[in-house]
Amino acid sequence: MENGNLSQGEGKDPSAFLSEIIGNSVTVKLNSGVVYKGELQSIDGYMNLALEKCEEYVDGVKKRSYGDAFVRGNNGRP
Repeated sequence: MENGNLSQGEGKDPSAFLSEIIGNSVTVKLNSGVVYKGELQSIDGYMNLALEKCEEYVDGVKKRSYGDAFVRGNNGRP
């Protein structure tokens, strides 16, 4: 997951970092190469994400807009 100005500190617990950025805009790239951009609303221990105001991009081209989107954790790229 990428995020504008925030980055994970070295040695910092990733779940704590992700909790800190809830409410911020994030970019999530899936294994398939599809990219979702939206506002992070929640995340669980399995890295399942809930995004609001979400947009889907395929090959850099905006394809769809969603009010809410749920991304299963095993679909995201590290």
